[in-house]
Amino acid sequence: MQQELIDPHGGKLINRMAPQELLEDLRAEAANLPKIPINAREQSDLDLIAVGAFSPLEGFMSSDDYRSVVNNMRLSNGLPWSLPVTLSTTEDVARSLSIGSKAALTRDEKIVATIEVQDIFSYDKVSDAEKVFRTSEEAHPGVRAMYAQGEILIGGPVTVFERAPLQFPKYNRTPAETRKLIQEKGWKTVVGFQTRNPVHRAHEYIQKCALETVDGLLLHPLVGETKSDDVPADVRMKCYEVLLENYYPRDRVILGVLPAAMRYAGPREAIFHALIRKNYGCTHFIVGRDHAGVGNYYGTYDAQKLFDEFEPSELGITPMKFEHAFWCNQCEAMASTKTCPHPESSRVVLSGTKVRNMLASGQMPPKEFSRPEVAQILIEAYRSRQSVADLA
Repeated sequence: MQQELIDPHGGKLINRMAPQELLEDLRAEAANLPKIPINAREQSDLDLIAVGAFSPLEGFMSSDDYRSVVNNMRLSNGLPWSLPVTLSTTEDVARSLSIGSKAALTRDEKIVATIEVQDIFSYDKVSDAEKVFRTSEEAHPGVRAMYAQGEILIGGPVTVFERAPLQFPKYNRTPAETRKLIQEKGWKTVVGFQTRNPVHRAHEYIQKCALETVDGLLLHPLVGETKSDDVPADVRMKCYEVLLENYYPRDRVILGVLPAAMRYAGPREAIFHALIRKNYGCTHFIVGRDHAGVGNYYGTYDAQKLFDEFEPSELGITPMKFEHAFWCNQCEAMASTKTCPHPESSRVVLSGTKVRNMLASGQMPPKEFSRPEVAQILIEAYRSRQSVADLA
């Protein structure tokens, strides 16, 4: 008997890829439509809408959904959804569109999809940024991306002709493909882990704590657009591979990638990331310290608190909340403030700046902080980056 998986958000896994048998006719029609250029972030959102990762969204948000999400973290039908997913354009392009018609979406002048234009509306960037990101400061990368958008938003369902070139195709599974793999493994419960950083010992500890209570782990790093100073995705993937090869049970972990752009929206993005992983088949989701945070814009455990504002049945995925973990020299083990009685002086805790400086100088962080195999990959990456900088 086939294992029943958790329902996608909204009850149905969306598929907005154009049927192959209609593709030629759809492309011919699109050639004569008004064109809307899209940026890298919008293409990444388009891809994830197409394969159902953003279920129940069938396209870019209309004004009703957009306003409801910004103000209430719900779609206009009441379903929880925490971040706007929008298509922006200029006023000049918007004048070429009409509600009820179609338009072609282009990336680098190539048509990649069409949209049925259901809504054309303006929005208040400063006010909306304050609500979504809890700040209107342009120094915040998510706010900066919003300010760089066009002045007009276009809403409506999309039909996608082709996805962007797949990063890490070995691991770039759609929600449907990931769900099939989970079924094949016979897992009833799956915990998802979101990361945009290499996995260090604290991450490993909370993942393995979660694995004690569920059947499998979906290690699901985000490999879309991130800040320029984040560790590049190809380096991170090498770290994940060596870590899983040496320290995890192979039959209980799936390594996949999420080709989404980071919003750095802290608590709201934690909800967003959880709902996406629900669409990939996860029943549980790890929420740690400062999830999807940046700078000092969010409190350490604000993301965990935001989950408490929803009824568990509304989200349909169970958050697994973890305190900050560390190595304790007196416990001689990984621990957290919930389990360790010893003073901070006994803990091996390094700042991100300290670790980056150590790696850049070729110095290995202590094994209590990072697995040596992971640290070695990062040291080599820093050396390579420095060599390129020296040649520039």
